[in-house]
Amino acid sequence: MICLGLVDSQAFAFQDGFFFGLLLVQIPAAAILLSRLLKGAVRRSPLQPQLPNPSFLGAVSVVVPTLNEADRIAPCLEGLTRQTYEVREITIVDSRSIDKTPDLVKAAQETDPRFRLMNDDPLPSDWVGRPWALHNGFLASSPDSEWILGIDADTIPHPSLVCSLLETATTEGYDLITLSPRFILKYPGEFWLQPALLMTLVYRFGAAGEIGSSPERVMANGQCFFCRRSLLQKVGGYTSAKGSFCDDVTLVRNIAATGAKVGFLDGANVLKVRMYEGMAETWDEWGRSLDLKDAATPAQVWGDLAFLILVQALPIPLLIVSAWMVSSGHTTLPALIALGLNGALVAMRIGLNAAVLQSYDRSSAKGAWLFWLSPLADPAAVFRIFLSSTRKPKSWRGRTYGG
Repeated sequence: MICLGLVDSQAFAFQDGFFFGLLLVQIPAAAILLSRLLKGAVRRSPLQPQLPNPSFLGAVSVVVPTLNEADRIAPCLEGLTRQTYEVREITIVDSRSIDKTPDLVKAAQETDPRFRLMNDDPLPSDWVGRPWALHNGFLASSPDSEWILGIDADTIPHPSLVCSLLETATTEGYDLITLSPRFILKYPGEFWLQPALLMTLVYRFGAAGEIGSSPERVMANGQCFFCRRSLLQKVGGYTSAKGSFCDDVTLVRNIAATGAKVGFLDGANVLKVRMYEGMAETWDEWGRSLDLKDAATPAQVWGDLAFLILVQALPIPLLIVSAWMVSSGHTTLPALIALGLNGALVAMRIGLNAAVLQSYDRSSAKGAWLFWLSPLADPAAVFRIFLSSTRKPKSWRGRTYGG
């Protein structure tokens, strides 16, 4: 009996030491998370649809990079043709698609002369395909346009998207705006995994619309990239992000470092996107770019990963373990603090699920109820960030790249 008591006391001492050591790093990480999330209370409100303004006539050139987008580009083309006279031209830069993408663009061109189809030059060895296509489209755009809007083929622009961007930029003095969209999810696996992956961005960089981020912590979304033409010329177009697989964040951070006013704003009311088909494609395609390693230093990448482990991956497992220990009578201070802290982190995560609900279009969804179980996918989402942080993509959107 004495031996058993000694073993139990040693086990409890080890558990207390474990919790104490973990709390030394988890408490500061939780404080950082809380400070970031509290900024969301004073973030800029989402963009609202705006009426056309005659003073913006022909102010914008739109550039859309494409490569085998026939299965999803039609809603984007339809949304772009509904933009009003603010849009001077819509250039589709196709990287020699082998599907019907060019045919769909030519069909749109028959009813809207603003559409123009061009092919980019062969991809240089030191460029990634997407920034190369955007750069070619920028160089071919009209010098009379004051603004460049880069937009992806998987987006669905609201008819007043460009009006809203112009009104916001001119009245609030932005030089560059990117938007967070409303995500269109359809399948159960997506509803379970995608919000957990999205939350890795919210935890690291805060919510869309926050003000005052330093250039190296600015977040961006290249699905809708709206920039003053003069500024894009000043930085050499997309050249500073030519080899980046997260070219949007890389370029925006480089531009922010020049002192330009950049904003990552909530565009859920003016932009929708259907990014990937199913959970597997979401895991493979989106997951491998979320580490943002091409736009950050190794210290930032691994520091952010450690942060995500402490405040997103571990809280549910630690809550279960600490609850079991306390219910078993192990009510020491480290165990009680671990129970309270991780319970608070889990409650915060559930609350954030409710907060981002408006960022999802569930009109054609199956199994949307799994959205509420997405916190259970948090450990997997953080693991995906780890995998991405250790690997450089070898293929992307139908192209193969060297190691």
